[in-house]
Amino acid sequence: MDGRQVTRGRLADAILAVAVGALVMTTAAFDDDTTALDHALIALASAPLAFHRTAPRAVLAVTTALGTAYVLHAHPGPLSALPVLGAVHTAARVGHRGVAAAGGAVFLAGYLATGAGTQDVAERAGLLAGWFLCAVVTGLADRNWQAYLRQTEQRALEAERTREEAALRRAGEERLRIARELHDSLTHSISIVKLQAGVAVHLARKRGEEVPPALLAIQEASGEAMRELRSALQVLRADEPAGTPALLVERARAAGLAVGLTVTGTERALPDPVHRAAYRIVQEGLTNAARHAGPAKVTVRIEYGEGELTIAVDDDGAADPARPPVPGTGLTGMRERVTALGGTLHAAPRAEGGFSVRARLPLGEAA
Repeated sequence: MDGRQVTRGRLADAILAVAVGALVMTTAAFDDDTTALDHALIALASAPLAFHRTAPRAVLAVTTALGTAYVLHAHPGPLSALPVLGAVHTAARVGHRGVAAAGGAVFLAGYLATGAGTQDVAERAGLLAGWFLCAVVTGLADRNWQAYLRQTEQRALEAERTREEAALRRAGEERLRIARELHDSLTHSISIVKLQAGVAVHLARKRGEEVPPALLAIQEASGEAMRELRSALQVLRADEPAGTPALLVERARAAGLAVGLTVTGTERALPDPVHRAAYRIVQEGLTNAARHAGPAKVTVRIEYGEGELTIAVDDDGAADPARPPVPGTGLTGMRERVTALGGTLHAAPRAEGGFSVRARLPLGEAA
């Protein structure tokens, strides 16, 4: 519940207390023997209803005591029970059935004492007993209804979580199936092409003949295709990141890329989807910088915020704002990951030169 909802709830409770007090006072005003003390008791018995959400038992105790004092002093009609009825209902609503019943019994005893033995008072007391019974029953019914709604919401959330897990499991099974199909169909064929090209090159050189450029190109392309296919199969078979963004930065430095890492905020464990997305974003950002930025400096910044994780990968390479790159598989994959988590991604050349990747990932309750 946010601040505005709390404020609206408190305002509604205050309006309820004022409305109950005004109704009882208006009724009391028609009695010629109503005194200022009676009005004060009515006001003091009604005012605590404004706090029935935070202290229901205390409100019931104060309202019952002052309401009983009022009926003993003024001998009013049944509407004088309204403040106590409200307090009994709210106490029963939060589970204090015994306390609620005791408060109603105390008020009824005080009401009967105002005219013990008279038929009119007995009839009114019987009417009030029915009202108090209804207040307790409706309070319990409301409590059960709220519990039912919470259980229904919990079941809906559990069902949604189960559906998400099933979808992730099916996606993982589909990735494995694709990996097996690629391995069975392409790996063998490309290996045969590479092998035959290599044999042809070897025989040509052995005979002292000039190796045709097309044959060399086939040999080189088949080797590159094998390496790319192995990388793709590794991604399909294991989507889990094999390390941390810091490890990616260390690997990039070892490969000769000038890269620095800055981490701000309170570093903590991330939800698995956010951790995977953060790893892949840094990985793709460093890969793009290594391939396209040239001899550039790269900066990786990770900021742990209250409710979101911010990742920035900037380089001062050769990217030109006037010629934005066509999004490839890497940028498209990053955007899909970020969008799936409800975050935002900005990937474009910088005005001062170079390329910038900035992602904001909401951490949610799990963080």
